[in-house]
Amino acid sequence: MLAVNATTRVYLYMRNVDMRRSYDGLMAIVQTEFARDIRLGDYFMFVNKRRDRIKIMWWDRDGLAIFMKRLEAGTVQKPIITSDAKSLIIDQAQLAMLLTGIDVSNIKRRKRYAVAPETLTSLQT
Repeated sequence: MLAVNATTRVYLYMRNVDMRRSYDGLMAIVQTEFARDIRLGDYFMFVNKRRDRIKIMWWDRDGLAIFMKRLEAGTVQKPIITSDAKSLIIDQAQLAMLLTGIDVSNIKRRKRYAVAPETLTSLQT
């Protein structure tokens, strides 16, 4: 089951992905585009061109795991970004909204305290 906690980073790949890609193809994207070690516990989310299929890949203690969702109606609305960024880090709330069909580009968040990512990394080591 897909269980994302508050400290898990979810990287949403902003480019379209051919959903025929499986473990090796998606892992190649993680290594080249994200330059991240998947064994650190991050989640990597991919969406196809029609935006009706989603794959999320992560390291599950002893191997790679993939969650896949095929929408029977409607599409996934990726967040709107102004830069040419290849990816976007989203949190567990945004992930839940994307998976349930909520348009996250119209959501307004109230100000909250957040620990800097560098601090979280130093706390985990």
